[in-house]
Amino acid sequence: MTKKRAITVAKGDGIGPEIMDATLKILEHGGAQIEPEFIDIGEKVYLSGYSAGITDDAWESLRRTKVFLKAPITTPQGGGFKSLNVTVRKSLGLYANVRPCIAFDPIVKTKHPGMDLVIIRENEEDLYAGIEHQQTPEVVQCLKLITRPGTEKIVRYAFEYARKNNRKKVTCFTKDNIMKLTDGLFHKVFDEIAVEYPEIEAEHWIIDIGMAKMADTPQNFDVIVMPNLYGDVASDVAAQIAGSVGLAGSANIGDGCAMFEAIHGSAPRRAGQNLANPSGLLQGAIMMLVHIGQPEAAANIHNAWLKTLEDGIYTYDIAKGGPSVGTMEFANAVIERLGQKPTKWEPVTYELIEQDEEVAATAEPALPLLPKDRKTDVTRELDGVDVFLFNNELTADELGTKLETVAGPEFKLVIITNRGVKVYPGGLPETFTTDHWRCRFYPSDENGTVTNIEIGKLLNRVSEAGLDWIKVENLYKFDGQLGYSLGQGQ
Repeated sequence: MTKKRAITVAKGDGIGPEIMDATLKILEHGGAQIEPEFIDIGEKVYLSGYSAGITDDAWESLRRTKVFLKAPITTPQGGGFKSLNVTVRKSLGLYANVRPCIAFDPIVKTKHPGMDLVIIRENEEDLYAGIEHQQTPEVVQCLKLITRPGTEKIVRYAFEYARKNNRKKVTCFTKDNIMKLTDGLFHKVFDEIAVEYPEIEAEHWIIDIGMAKMADTPQNFDVIVMPNLYGDVASDVAAQIAGSVGLAGSANIGDGCAMFEAIHGSAPRRAGQNLANPSGLLQGAIMMLVHIGQPEAAANIHNAWLKTLEDGIYTYDIAKGGPSVGTMEFANAVIERLGQKPTKWEPVTYELIEQDEEVAATAEPALPLLPKDRKTDVTRELDGVDVFLFNNELTADELGTKLETVAGPEFKLVIITNRGVKVYPGGLPETFTTDHWRCRFYPSDENGTVTNIEIGKLLNRVSEAGLDWIKVENLYKFDGQLGYSLGQGQ
């Protein structure tokens, strides 16, 4: 008999405890050799005084077992505590979010019966870095962080996933026609790494038309890789058009740990009513069983689940007004069909992934995530500075005239933008402005250089002129190429 594998389990909030109990019951009867260690996370832990939503003991369990089966938790909207989902993913280095989106038509109705795609979502960076500031009474900002190492890891993971799973194409979604540096880096790295996989077709779509195409003709896609926020939105859209968000699970994979979950939220309105569909969490649990080297149990449970749907046994969300069963009744129906296989779909099989039992660290064999010849001799030149001001009194022309004087002999004022649009010199009177102004300075000598000491003196002059600067961004060139975007209208 397979040695029981310790895993960390959290029942979560809302419908979480109900669907976790149902899922664990199926796993137990389905032959999963697991030994759960239960931890509390989420709303109850937040309210007990742990602002991160997780205790030190829970962290210790996660780091010891390296495998986390997590039910949904409640994350406050618009304020309050930070997302624990994001905290766990980033703290444990779970950089790859893997979300299969498969249609189960005709049992689960969909307009896309042939849909079978996988979204690989970068899980740690982008706007989900969660670095936000209110800078003026009228303006808040969120920093979008895309790194070359992080992008290399997720893009290479996507191609390795495609190669191992006999997928033929990897598509990249970005918005690099607008965000030319951040999304531009993601696209550039994708193109670089795609060359290493000549047997796999590689393509790129701008995210808006790409998602429109995915929603209309998902059968034209295979593996899709994208930055964090786009991947979060696209994977929910893909799961829904495949049949239901309630049927989809996901894996969060890192080099040392992995987390498995449903993609839906805690649905507190449905809590305690024995209505919730455990299928999404069960699909995550099936991915977990493959990950920890128990493919036979995974296939047994997956086929029983398919047979349950095939036999017309649904929870309310799939029944859509027709006959339905409760959460635990659905689980019992799956258990009754263990050992059976579907007839309208191909029965599922899983292969054993060879891995060290002591580590069991990745859902795939170790991947060559980063190139060995990393470029370290980049030339970085300080090219100018953006000074951001709070101002709700002076017009753009008045502010520009004042800053022309403040610039001094070392600098020249090149442009002032408001919300990214040029308002000085030569701004248009129709342009709407707020109290947040970006003022760009270059060296007065075109061949001159800038130093941080000179920037410090410039900031002193700005303050002495009675202007309120709130932050600065140094402008760099890297190997002679601009490392910053031009202002709209510059």
